[in-house]
Amino acid sequence: QVQLAESGGGLVQAGGSLRLSCAASGLTFSAYVMNWFRQAPGKEREFVATIDQSGATTYAASVRGRFTISRDNAKNTVSLQMNNLKPEDTAVYYCKAQLAPKIAYWGQGTQVTVSS
Repeated sequence: QVQLAESGGGLVQAGGSLRLSCAASGLTFSAYVMNWFRQAPGKEREFVATIDQSGATTYAASVRGRFTISRDNAKNTVSLQMNNLKPEDTAVYYCKAQLAPKIAYWGQGTQVTVSS
């Protein structure tokens, strides 16, 4: 059974930092593309960052230069370091593991709240 468990969310002031982690189990972690998405109240879920099997990364324009995604295949974890947080970064952040277009798993999410 595949499980993805996010952690590290919380309340932070604008300009602050948080580090999210996603622990994966029940899958061959190194074979998966790992992603972070987020969903703000009243908005659709949106892409934040991705890291592929080789470690190549891609970011949404809104977070580029502030967020860094990384993975540790030995620990089956993917992390998202978030710096210079803004109130508009407030959302539930989700981890997604994707092997193929129709093979993907989601975590339950972790709340990030940035106060102004």
